[in-house]
Amino acid sequence: MADIMRFLEEKKGLIDGEIMRYFPKRLDIKYLEWAMGKAAYEYDLEALNGALATPIWDFLGRGGKRWRPALFLLITEALGGDPDKVKDFVIIPELAHEGSIMIDDIEDKGEMRRGRPCTHRLFGQDVAINAGSIMYFLPLLAFVKNRKRFDEKTLIRAYEAYAEEMIRIHIGQATDIYWHKGKASGIREAQYFQMCAYKTGCLARMAARLAVVLSGGSREQEEKIGRIGENLGIAFQIRDDLLSLGDEGEKFTKGKGFGDDITEGKRSLAVIHTLKAASQQDRKRLLELLDMHTTENSLIREAIGIITKYNAIEYAKGKARELVERTWKDADPLLPASEAKEKLHSFIRFAIERDI
Repeated sequence: MADIMRFLEEKKGLIDGEIMRYFPKRLDIKYLEWAMGKAAYEYDLEALNGALATPIWDFLGRGGKRWRPALFLLITEALGGDPDKVKDFVIIPELAHEGSIMIDDIEDKGEMRRGRPCTHRLFGQDVAINAGSIMYFLPLLAFVKNRKRFDEKTLIRAYEAYAEEMIRIHIGQATDIYWHKGKASGIREAQYFQMCAYKTGCLARMAARLAVVLSGGSREQEEKIGRIGENLGIAFQIRDDLLSLGDEGEKFTKGKGFGDDITEGKRSLAVIHTLKAASQQDRKRLLELLDMHTTENSLIREAIGIITKYNAIEYAKGKARELVERTWKDADPLLPASEAKEKLHSFIRFAIERDI
């Protein structure tokens, strides 16, 4: 695990450097003309920095593991591709991910993110919606600025991967929103995995698919290695949900406070398993606690107590492990033996065993 943490830290500098190249911390006329073209009239730099660059970099500067673009680089290397040729594209899964979090915080009425007030609390909901939205579209500059480095067929195929996954993330988010509003109590496990595959898995699947396409990989590789990304995303989501529960309710974590998902009323895998396995009385009480959206510590601990009573945390960990290991077996034959392949396998194990 230490090797993977070191790898992520090493790649973070490269990834942040590319993000700054495509969207600097301070916008000026030279950048705007490079990215957007000459103004027909006049740009207002004060407005653009105040309502875009400042809130976006306030958010990006809070940290984040940058594991999706790191996965993109790992898969590129494992396929024998040229990481330097494709490095501009690391911005795509990362900025799309960061934008989705900023908007997700508005939808969830979030208060804190990565140790600071959410963007909409600091800068206003209107600024946060617009800043989050532009992070969905800024990555398209990587396609525009690399038209001469790739053939048209490859770029179209890569763009299709981007477009498909950006549609899917909104389908997943819609499902999750409906659930945590308390409008569904009989959620099936298969429905949960589908929601996660779209809400969380699709951006990692996008990173994997882009790595395959831009490295000249086959459609079969794109499908099966893309599935690795998808299931990594699901595994990360399951682990994030468990970290919110504090693995027995005793830890606080970076980025997620103890019991946040109970307050949100989230239907996590651990919750779904508990609702299926619990007595009628415990099931009724857990649903009541989730639908309260409580911040009271004693009630959060009561909910976690019901969840742990039915071994739901260990059950969820096992499902995450099973999911990713099964997917690796499918993709393993498609990757030539190499040090990069071994590092990718270690990265996958890290995803399901991490405690950060």
